[in-house]
This record gives sequence, C-alpha cells and structure tokens, in this order.
Amino acid sequence: MGSSVVALGPGLGIALAALLALGVLVGRVSGLGQQRPVLWACLRAAVQLAAVSSVIVAVVGSLWASAAFAVLMLVVAAATSAGRVTGGATWGRGAPRRALLMAAPIAAGVLPVLGLVLASGSVPLRGEAVVPIAGIVIGGAMSATSLAGRRVLDELEQRHGEVEAALALGFLPRDAAVLVAQPVAATALVPALDQTRTVGLVTLPGAYVGVLLGGGSALQAGAAQLLVLVGLLAAEVIAVWVTTELITRGTVVRAEPTTARRARSSSTT
Repeated sequence: MGSSVVALGPGLGIALAALLALGVLVGRVSGLGQQRPVLWACLRAAVQLAAVSSVIVAVVGSLWASAAFAVLMLVVAAATSAGRVTGGATWGRGAPRRALLMAAPIAAGVLPVLGLVLASGSVPLRGEAVVPIAGIVIGGAMSATSLAGRRVLDELEQRHGEVEAALALGFLPRDAAVLVAQPVAATALVPALDQTRTVGLVTLPGAYVGVLLGGGSALQAGAAQLLVLVGLLAAEVIAVWVTTELITRGTVVRAEPTTARRARSSSTT
C-alpha cells in the first residue's frame, strides 16, 4: 500500500468536479433547495483546506502555536454553532455574545477530553499530535451542540403548550422546559453512537487508516481509533447536556421570534 489512499493528479480534479456537480444537481431537482448551500460548502472547504494545510505545517512545530490554532478552531466552531442554533448572523451585531454562549458547551466537552488524553500520555504533547485530536473533538462537539440546540429550540416552540401546562402545575420554568427538551436533545448523540457501534464493521474511520498508513500496526490503529471514538462520545454528551441547560434556563434563545423569521422569509420570496 502506498503512502496515500488518494492519488494526486488530473483524475482527482475530475472526480471532485463530477461529485460537486452531482450534489448540486440532486439538490436542485430533488426539491430540497440545497444546491447553493452544497456548492458554497464545497468551495469553502477547498479554499479553507488549502489555506489551513499550509498553516498547520507552520504551527505544528511549536506547541504554543498549536495551542493557539486549537483556540482558533474553537472560536470558529462556536460562531458556526451560534448561527445554526439561534438563527442569527455568524458575524455582526450580537454575534460575539451568541458565539461566546455557544463556546461554553463546546469547550465544556473538549477541555476535559483533551486534558485527560494528554495527561495520560496516550497522546504525546507535541503539535503534530495535539492539532489533529483537538480538531476531531472540537468538530464533534460543534456538531452535537448545533444538532441539540436546533432540535431543542424547535421542540420548545412547537410544544410550548406542554411547557405552559407544566408551569400551571407548579413546575419551575427550567424543569418545565426540561420535560420537553431532554428526550429531543438526546437524539443529537445518534450519529456518534452509531459510528461507535459500527466501527470496523461499516466504516474504518480516519484515525485508524491514518495510523496504518503511517506504518503503525493494526493494534496501534485500533487503539488510536478507540481513543478518538470514546473521547468524541464523552465530549458530545457533555456538550449536549450543557446546551440543553443553557436553553432550558433561557440563556440561549432564538435571535428573533419564529413568526418574525417566517414573515421575513415570506417577504423575500
């Protein structure tokens, strides 16, 4: 086996262009209306990966630079989740406060996981090891935060009558909201749970393949992948819990009421 599972060359460019065209075409003809988001996401990914690849080469040589890069990843993740969860603009008025709020569940999940794996010595305290593991865990916590936040806020809006009934029975506002929020928030963990349950049977994730390609044994690859999966689950469970608490306590809310968002959407169509 060579040093890479992807061959660089004209074929790669053709495959990427064809896959992008397929995603955009299906996004249009299916009626999902996602052709522009698909196109924009793929183009952003290409530009960002090109830029980040050169930056990573420069920062991994320094532990402090690697730590700063991890903080930057956390900031971007928080801003992304804030936009997804609250519906507000990623940048602009009110965005810093929304991003700071959503940084709490992501950081709450990421920091103990990174602290444990680094303190145990299972991941060496070097930039080339810290940056990849930090990126994986931050990305997982971001996805869980976004999924849980959107689902919980949607459910509380749709089932506000149940919350009001609980309040009428004497429940505190947080406790009334939790009755609706907790079962829904748990669904944000489904992707991570399914990935962990089926690892080795359905997929061979990146950490496993990366260790094998780097010359490690199958045992080392399995251990690395297990560490990543268990760490991801721990980080995501914490992130979902904190996200749910922030919403049920009224700390995180929509950037604008649902009715206002619908009216604005209708006026622009």
